[in-house]
Amino acid sequence: MKMSRLVAFSSSLLLGAVLALTGAGIAHADASVKAVDYVALGDSYSSGVGAGAYDGSSCKRSSRAYPALWAAANSPASFHFTACSGARTNDVTSGQLGPLNASTDLVSISVGGNDAGFADVMTTCVLQSEAACLNRIATARAYVDSTLPGRLDSVYAAIRAKAPSAQVVVLGYPRFYRLGGSCIAGLSEKERAAINGASDHLNTATAKRAADHGFTFGDVRPTFTGHEICSGNSWLHSVNWLNIGESYHPTAAGQSGGYLPVLKSAL
Repeated sequence: MKMSRLVAFSSSLLLGAVLALTGAGIAHADASVKAVDYVALGDSYSSGVGAGAYDGSSCKRSSRAYPALWAAANSPASFHFTACSGARTNDVTSGQLGPLNASTDLVSISVGGNDAGFADVMTTCVLQSEAACLNRIATARAYVDSTLPGRLDSVYAAIRAKAPSAQVVVLGYPRFYRLGGSCIAGLSEKERAAINGASDHLNTATAKRAADHGFTFGDVRPTFTGHEICSGNSWLHSVNWLNIGESYHPTAAGQSGGYLPVLKSAL
């Protein structure tokens, strides 16, 4: 990446001190640096499904999603927002990498949940028996073990090939339920615990693949702690029969309070 603001600021201060001590004059510290070129890739957790204020496209990109919030606050030299609702790994490689090039400085991405069948897991758990729910979760976990690592490798390798100098931040997924929380209906506690465990399993696999490619993994579970479904202050939509697509996705508060700080801390 280009020189960080902190390094530039520190260098300017040092130059000012040297000039002052040598009588060469007063240096005016300039903390500004050339802004980064940023590309935001991924699935609905990156496009901002659940946060509202969508752009009108089928991808449901939201101005309240963490990539848009970061761009609004930091004025990058360029910002390309290609994340799309429902995207799987092959959708990213086939349709989202166009803006990447040798000048790209920053890439963010969340992907893998749709490959593992997240939507089908939640549909099964909501509409069918506990046994069916647990069986579907077991199938998803097996996929994460057997197939997802190779698919993530393909995406990450394609990103690095097109943007060889970029810092890449891979964002994970939150745990969905506060166990022993305020929910008095819906899924059983066993189902909720199994869903949380599957999310942890997915995050572990994703973090390993990200690290092996030299990417930074952004774990959002700590920021969402206390804001899960059944917490009484959820940053995640529960099942919404009037807008089923937003179910189990972060709210606007989840994007600004859960995802954005993790991206910022990774930079």
